[in-house]
Amino acid sequence: MTAGAVSQYNKQNPLLAEFSLSQKITGRDSAKDVRHIEIDLGESGLTYQAGDALGVWFENDKQLVAELLATLNFTGEEQVTLKVSGEDKSFNLEEALTEQLEITQTAPAFIEYWANVSGDEALLTIAADKNTAREYAANHQIVDVISAAKAELSAQDFADSLRKITPRLYSIASAQAEVEEEVHLTVGLVEYDENGHLRTGGASGYLANRLEEGQSVKVFIEHNDNFRLPVNGDTPVIMIGPGTGVAPFRAFMQQRDADEAAGDNWMFFGDQTFTQDFLYQVEWQGYLKSGLLTRLDLAFSRDQAEKIYVQDRLRENAQELFAWLERGAHVYICGDMSRMAKDVEAALLEIIAEQGSLSEEQAKEYLKDLRNAKRYQKDVY
Repeated sequence: MTAGAVSQYNKQNPLLAEFSLSQKITGRDSAKDVRHIEIDLGESGLTYQAGDALGVWFENDKQLVAELLATLNFTGEEQVTLKVSGEDKSFNLEEALTEQLEITQTAPAFIEYWANVSGDEALLTIAADKNTAREYAANHQIVDVISAAKAELSAQDFADSLRKITPRLYSIASAQAEVEEEVHLTVGLVEYDENGHLRTGGASGYLANRLEEGQSVKVFIEHNDNFRLPVNGDTPVIMIGPGTGVAPFRAFMQQRDADEAAGDNWMFFGDQTFTQDFLYQVEWQGYLKSGLLTRLDLAFSRDQAEKIYVQDRLRENAQELFAWLERGAHVYICGDMSRMAKDVEAALLEIIAEQGSLSEEQAKEYLKDLRNAKRYQKDVY
């Protein structure tokens, strides 16, 4: 299929692709479990560009579904009706909870619903405050909420109280020019302990633990025209991607390599420790050696007494960074929206103000101009 042609596959009609590899790329002693995932698109003709995301539909963990059913005293054989593509469809409750309904991400609205049906004082107090409810929802799966307060209700009412499963989007970590029919992802397994129960993320647990190589996975391409390499290969590029935020920049480097782009490339990567968490270390060092990667600055927060992050490395290189901006560099940030992206943006504003002898307002204007010129792009989650 030629680039730009419309694919027959989309969110509503995903491709059944072959899951070909899940490889742990953090060390044995790492606090994190990060997987390099490879999916084979086969003869589908699906095309993507560096900067795009892959949508992944997943099924819930059967053990979690069983725990949920037992907590509610349901057998799983109860019949429920759900709207699927605008039509009413019948499922048994076990099927609905496995394939159709969201049980790993809890909405504050569900906390409120369960507080009301259970009449539980503690939950009612949590639900009454939006921020508290949001925080509680973020750290508790559906089964944890219903375990905290018992209530009697029908299978249909329970099914109606849950949201439908939505696919998860992952930044693509490969360029088609390099991997052809494959698509690569960098997936951090979401895992935590809740009262002695191991809880895992819906999609990350599915990709990391439950899918076997050779099995099928439903996927689609989510194009992202707001996260694109410069059209001109001579343009310098600054990439800031700690943790799994490294993913699209692996794709960027593969694409720049394939295009024989002459522009300078500067990567800022950070994580907890050098020995356990340097994702794709061999590849980055290879790019540095070949000269494709001009500079590599690393920030491993736990390798010394004081924590060092990517924004600290930006400040250390303020003069050179501003010189790159002045000669037309594009800046990209990928990763955690809640803290990292804000801290990096604050550092960039400081650097622009200080190095450009600008006021705070002028620095903001400078960054806004970069954004408008598509020279400052973010892929944050």
